[in-house]
Amino acid sequence: MDFSFTEEQELFRQNVRRLVEEKIKPRARQIDESDEFPRDLWQLLAGLGYLGLRHPQEYGGQEADVVTSMIFYEELARGSCGLAMAVAMQTLMGTYFVARFGSEEIKQRVLVPAIKGTKIGTICFTEQQSGSDLGGVRTRAERRDGGWVINGTKIWITFAPLCDFCTVLAQTDPDAGIRGLSFFLVEKGTPGFSVGRHIDKQGARGAPMGELVFEDVRVPEENLLGEGPGDGVRYTTDILNEVRVMTALLACSIASEAMEEAAAYALDRRAFGKPISAYQLIRAKFADHWAWHQAARLLAYQAAWMIATGRPCREECMLAKMFATEMCQQAVDEASRVLGGNSFSMDYPLQRHLRDARFLLFGGGCHEVLRNTLGSAYLKRRARRG
Repeated sequence: MDFSFTEEQELFRQNVRRLVEEKIKPRARQIDESDEFPRDLWQLLAGLGYLGLRHPQEYGGQEADVVTSMIFYEELARGSCGLAMAVAMQTLMGTYFVARFGSEEIKQRVLVPAIKGTKIGTICFTEQQSGSDLGGVRTRAERRDGGWVINGTKIWITFAPLCDFCTVLAQTDPDAGIRGLSFFLVEKGTPGFSVGRHIDKQGARGAPMGELVFEDVRVPEENLLGEGPGDGVRYTTDILNEVRVMTALLACSIASEAMEEAAAYALDRRAFGKPISAYQLIRAKFADHWAWHQAARLLAYQAAWMIATGRPCREECMLAKMFATEMCQQAVDEASRVLGGNSFSMDYPLQRHLRDARFLLFGGGCHEVLRNTLGSAYLKRRARRG
């Protein structure tokens, strides 16, 4: 078993880390406090080719493998969780179906500008009554006059106020339930497509979120992104696997940053005549974190490797996401205990990590649903063994 990254992947990590340290970390507080999307950093990442990390070279991409892309997200989150989430939306979710199923004309019109950073894309899963329950999607797409007409509202959409195009999950066959879902491309300026309310988030700031509204939005047949109507669920599994691993590694980065700040504080802070790092109960927090953090990263990169090598890994990706984000909650909580009252001060970065960590619990599936699914899968495996 080989747990090492390739020489190219390590060099890539070093380059991204240097960029984060020099350009993104110094802006992290300003991004968080203003909650404004940092377009200059966005264009910087685009200029380096990072917004096309996974896409074909013929469209301006780099054709990087899954593991390399996960290294990128992990390092980026060390600087700003909000920016990392925005970039993941563009490079992974927002352009995934366009790159996979879009016609050549669509790719030139939408994918190429997205890779250059001049157009912003997003994906629309969530509705008020359906998050993890995709079977509850009420947005409808009906065939009409050689095309499709879409009606519905999506919520908690990253880039909703700024997007130039979106991939919309809609019901094309209500009688088929979850097997009647399909994906459609909708572009800015299409009649009936509008932005609803903005959502003011407590964390992951700098990545704007809100509602997108579809009122008799008419799109041509070629905007159906898939091999045919009803293919949505089949493709959703593929994208959610990567989303869950990406979320797990964002959690690992936030946890690491929080505990690094706590360690620096513990080495400097004195109580009863010596640094608090000398006390056994303080040291125990770092020992526990070290073990849980290592376990979470191994789970995440194992899942990334399984995706890259084409192995079935739905449960492994769920496990990685669930474990890493829960580990992150524990890490930021323990870090706050090390800082004591200072952790409640907005002068310390830890308060940002506390807020960012909470948001990761929900992306890629809430844990109550994941645990129910994983528990069922475990028991089925046990029953098959007899």
